[in-house]
Order: sequence, then structure tokens, then C-alpha cells
Amino acid sequence: MRCVVTAGPTFEPLDQVRRLTNFSTGRLGTELARYLAARGHDVTLLIGQQAGAQVRLAQAAAQLGEHRIQRVEIFSTTSDLSAKLAALASEPIAAVFHAAAVSDFAFGKVWVRTPEGEFIEARRDKIPTELGTVLAELVPTPKLIARLREWFPNARLVGWKYEVEGTRAEALKRAKQQIDECRTDACVANGPAYGAGFGLVLATGQVAHLPGESELFERLEFLIRT
Repeated sequence: MRCVVTAGPTFEPLDQVRRLTNFSTGRLGTELARYLAARGHDVTLLIGQQAGAQVRLAQAAAQLGEHRIQRVEIFSTTSDLSAKLAALASEPIAAVFHAAAVSDFAFGKVWVRTPEGEFIEARRDKIPTELGTVLAELVPTPKLIARLREWFPNARLVGWKYEVEGTRAEALKRAKQQIDECRTDACVANGPAYGAGFGLVLATGQVAHLPGESELFERLEFLIRT
């Protein structure tokens, strides 16, 4: 089957030399892409430029062996990842595994404080430290997972929900909310709130606890075959 896997972080520029990003390494998504390719699927991996070592690993995996990742494309910003997903919409994609850590915020306006205490908008290619304290506005980025059903109406769609605060039950509840709101087929819950392992939540409400990555990958691959 033709599968798309997204992995790694997006970033959003503050100016031409600084950016806002997150701690995602892209490792889990890259390993999932390699697993699916090894199982004989035609895999396109969209991986964040900031993922570093995983980008190199994915590019190497795209060159080696019979069961290789078919295509590796590198994205930068949320807008760039959105454009790459939309470009794949015309292709017969059977499944999308959206594991990328998309930035929740991008920079809006940036202000500096004058000696008189007033704030004026800073419009520089590189905001100099000589300006002193800088106040940056953060604006929400579009939720790409909410558009996946529009782009891939007939595909199996799997999202991720990495939760830091709360309990395991709350993490699973938020995973189910994502499914309901975004019309996806499943969601993988993980992170400190969930604890060790992964929780695979289905649109039917069924929940499976998977202790490790191998069990998760096996269950996800089974999901797209059924």
C-alpha cells in the first residue's frame, strides 16, 4: 500500500537567523517508515529539516535494499509541510501516519521598548540585541491534522497525541477528541502524561496498550491491512 509518514519538528522563523522549534527528533516516525517499507509498503517520508541525524538515516534508507523508503522529502515550516501534504493529495494514498511535531505557534508581530517605555514594532532581517527587551507575539498555527481528511478522503489516518500533563486516562481522552474532531481513524497517545509505552485509540473507542515500538508498529501495519 502507498503510505505517507510525517516525522520530526517544524520550525517558525523569528527573523532571518532565529527560529522557534521543539525537541522532536523524528526518530519514531523514521523508524515507522523503515518498518513499513520493510513490510513491502510504498512509503513516502516527510521529515523535518531540524531532525538532523534522522534525516541522514532516512536518506540512506531510501538508497539501500529492495524494501527501501521510496521517497524522502524534507520540510521546514508548518506551511511547507502543509504544501507537501497537499501535493500528495492527488496520489492514491492508502494511509497517512502523522507523527510530525508541528509547531503550535508561529511568530506574529515583534515589538521593542523605547527608552520612554513605549512599544514599537521591530521590522528587521536580524533583530539586534542592542534594541534591548523584545516582546514577541505568538499566534496559533493551522492544525494540519484537521485537513488530512480533506486531502486524503479514502485513506486510513493516524494521528499522534503527545501529552505532558495529566493522567493516562486524560491523555487517552484527548486522543479520542482528536479523532472525533479531525475525522481520523486512530490516534497514538504517548508522552509523560501517558507514561511508558503507547496507547492506540481507535475511532470506535477501543484502546490498546502497546508496551514498545515493535508492538506499536505491528499494530499500525495491521490497521492499514484490515
